[in-house]
Amino acid sequence: MTGPWPYLVALPAAYLVGSIPFGVLVGRLWAGIDIRTVGSGNSGATNMLRSVGPVPAALVLLADLGKGVAAVLIARFVSDSSLVASLAATVAIAGHSWPVFARFRGGRGVATGVGALFLVSWVAGTFALIGLVVVIVSRYVSLGSIVGTTAGLLALVVLAALGSLDPEYLIFGFIGAGVILVRHHSNIGRLLRGEEHRLGDKPVPPVA
Repeated sequence: MTGPWPYLVALPAAYLVGSIPFGVLVGRLWAGIDIRTVGSGNSGATNMLRSVGPVPAALVLLADLGKGVAAVLIARFVSDSSLVASLAATVAIAGHSWPVFARFRGGRGVATGVGALFLVSWVAGTFALIGLVVVIVSRYVSLGSIVGTTAGLLALVVLAALGSLDPEYLIFGFIGAGVILVRHHSNIGRLLRGEEHRLGDKPVPPVA
């Protein structure tokens, strides 16, 4: 495709794919609950793990990773433009964070972003896995998410500076990382105050 058509196809498709509320769907089908009304109120895999269990959490994690992968694949199917793929990856994160199918109450976009990142650059995706090491060592999922997001972004910047990556992908890097970090603002505050919950702690009280 040429002209505006790749954007008109790939970007709405990426948003709609990103908007599929797998956390909400799994919570209702598995436990008969709206996962956003228990625990931290987040629809991601971490709250699912704390509030429901490891199997549904793994399902949500894989599904959310797949949303990022699907968004980039759709973009590359309709166009060979790096800009289209970069914007589609970014829009998928926005869809996950503000999903039209769940009244715009979504997650923080980490898994969806990582899924897209691995297709953009497996090197940057591997660097983002530093966040997983941080989670294992500290048991702070939010800290691992923040570190992994930052590491992935820095890797994209270095790769683009070295000429190993199309610079258009920095749009995804900076905006995607910005959305994820902003969505973690409350976690950052709790980390600084020493109030953040660790993986394995009892679920936090239900949100109002």
